[in-house]
Amino acid sequence: MFKALQWEDWVGIALGAWMLVSPWVVGFSDNNAATMNALIMGTILVLEELLELAVHEMAEEWIDLVAGLWLMLSPMVLGFASLIPAAVNTMAVGLLVVLFAAWAMSPLDKRISHWWHDHVTGH
Repeated sequence: MFKALQWEDWVGIALGAWMLVSPWVVGFSDNNAATMNALIMGTILVLEELLELAVHEMAEEWIDLVAGLWLMLSPMVLGFASLIPAAVNTMAVGLLVVLFAAWAMSPLDKRISHWWHDHVTGH
């Protein structure tokens, strides 16, 4: 059910965990739309990175890509774009998720993954 985590999985978990605590750390927990969006998307990012999708590794990156794009658009769609701390936080995390997903889809990621496997996981 759970997989051996790669570097991009840890980044996704960190970004998801940040989304889960950001309404209270950044100070927008009084806005229901922004808070629920952060909690739902944070949970999706963390769980999606932990679940065994190794057979569908590229599907995982596409899920990240879509989640990141949603995070970038959600302040406008959900109506909290004028709440600057929430909007900037959500769009910044979304941009990072998109960038790391695109990186993980690139050929450079294969070389990093091989290094990670050889040097970090000890296999």
